[in-house]
Amino acid sequence: MQKNDLVTVAIEDIGVGGEGIGKVDGYTLFIKDAIIGDVVEAKIVKAKKNYGYARLMNIVTPSENRVEKPVCPMARRCGGCQIQEMKYGAQLAFKEGKVRGNLERIGEVPTELLDKVMQPIVGMEEPFHYRNKAQFPIGTDKEGHIITGFYAGRTHSIIPNTDCALGVAVNQKILEIILHFMENNHISAYDEEKHKGLVRHVLIRYGFKTDEIMVCLVINGEKLPHAEKLVDKLCKISGMTSITISVNKAKTNVIMGNEIKLLWGQTYITDYIGNVKYQISPLSFYQVNPVQTEKLYGLALDYADLNGNETVWDLYCGIGTISLFLAQNAKQVYGVEIVPQAIDDARNNAKINDITNAEFYVGKAEEVLPEYYREYQESHGGETAHADVIVVDPPRKGCEESLLQTIVDMQPEKVVYVSCDSATLASDVKFLRESGYELKKITPVDQFPNTVHVEVVCCLHRVNS
Repeated sequence: MQKNDLVTVAIEDIGVGGEGIGKVDGYTLFIKDAIIGDVVEAKIVKAKKNYGYARLMNIVTPSENRVEKPVCPMARRCGGCQIQEMKYGAQLAFKEGKVRGNLERIGEVPTELLDKVMQPIVGMEEPFHYRNKAQFPIGTDKEGHIITGFYAGRTHSIIPNTDCALGVAVNQKILEIILHFMENNHISAYDEEKHKGLVRHVLIRYGFKTDEIMVCLVINGEKLPHAEKLVDKLCKISGMTSITISVNKAKTNVIMGNEIKLLWGQTYITDYIGNVKYQISPLSFYQVNPVQTEKLYGLALDYADLNGNETVWDLYCGIGTISLFLAQNAKQVYGVEIVPQAIDDARNNAKINDITNAEFYVGKAEEVLPEYYREYQESHGGETAHADVIVVDPPRKGCEESLLQTIVDMQPEKVVYVSCDSATLASDVKFLRESGYELKKITPVDQFPNTVHVEVVCCLHRVNS
């Protein structure tokens, strides 16, 4: 195969970036915007020895699972929704198959065991408008007009769009007010290449249970000229609670700065997951799909099966979302998180919920837990530190082996693993199964409809415990 070759391909799978995958004479091609079941005509744009990338030129035979008209007209150009062209039922089947395939292939979990312990994927009734957080880059088009929207896939080129199908409806109104304010008051948009211009991004958060709204403008400077005019417009929106600026003068792709300045209202909004209340600042990590998060954490709590007498460790605890859920049913919960700001939020969230049986530690989980284990042994004459349940919700790379070994050494009755990457989950499950634990329950949860991402919650029990 060579660059610019035109080929006809049947799409058999979807890659990690949402590209359709097909083969021509054994040669694998990745084709953006093609879905499983499509037969497409594609032009090769990059040819490697054993695989290549191609551009979709024409759909010869559409998949029976292809949507005739995507909800968002920008779906193909935007990098946010990789599989919006696929019917939602087919998306769920693909994600469930992806989790199962990774556990079988990478985790070496027997098919007959998966048949027994794996539950159907938990989907959404309404797979759009589910995001409670959105970050919109601000820039200019070729004519010099200020625009906002989302980056095209794998680029920093902004596709103008104030009405994202995954965000809440009020986002559009907020963005249009900000764009008009900038145009009318000659406020410049940031230019990444030149590192000039003022407004870089707009962060919007929305409380699904409280209807509270936060707007934070990320600026390449110390203050926003004529801010009072913008505040006057925004604070008239029902539910507006927090208007701030985030100072970020660094030449970086990191969106938020560390300094938050209040323009109006307060520096946080509140929201609930279940009956637990959370205060969310512009810098807080908080799950972006509250409807599915409640289901996800409900499963984690169900799998932990607490009776009120347990000691629980919650590793990678963020702002304490799972910790505080668990604390309602446990004797004592210890949360660990590397981000100091998140731990401050976790302690505050415990306080506002009158939860006194949750303690939080700043540090890397792979350092804090092994250190605690060693110190406990030294101070207790060799006695082994014990936990009844250990919950992990690691980043995409999964858990480090040293952490997994410490978990095994502490001999919890149950390990509840919440994962955002089923490939690394499978690898960690393999380690735990080889170290005296067995899978008892596993459920995929569709946290991000119309994308290729899928969350999983599973429970492993200690064998012969």
